[in-house]
Amino acid sequence: FPFRLFPLREHGMNWRAKPLTCQEIQAFRKSKEVMDRFVRAYKLMLGFYGISLVNEETGELERAENWRERFENLNRFSHNNLRITRILKCLGEMGYEDYQVHLVKFFLTETLVEETLPNVKRSALDYFLFTVRSKEKRRELVHYAWQHFKPQSSFVWGPRDKLQRYR
Repeated sequence: FPFRLFPLREHGMNWRAKPLTCQEIQAFRKSKEVMDRFVRAYKLMLGFYGISLVNEETGELERAENWRERFENLNRFSHNNLRITRILKCLGEMGYEDYQVHLVKFFLTETLVEETLPNVKRSALDYFLFTVRSKEKRRELVHYAWQHFKPQSSFVWGPRDKLQRYR
């Protein structure tokens, strides 16, 4: 059957590709070789998007040298947003929740603070944010997004009263 670089437990756009089973995920996570390949594939895709993995332990990211050219591509072609959502979900399946957090925060920063990726902003807020498995980390990211969203009064991704009280 067709191989997926970032397999999930759900169907994607390619209906011939079979979704992963929980047993397959557990087998992948136990294999050092598979997990090393997974991180290599992640780094390869990050490079395609103009992002560098600075720290494999933490998942910390920064702009790559080619970021301007690659961000232009991200802004022009929205199909990349579906792939990024898939990558984020797969990171969660494979136990890389910290990587999820760093990637989502990277996109929130680039869309809301730096304003380099205006055409990715809706996907970052509507989809990327909600792939983060950790409820606490997701709350932190929603709060971060709210702090930088303009105008703040139009922010609809969390209850304003809770966002104002969040610590």
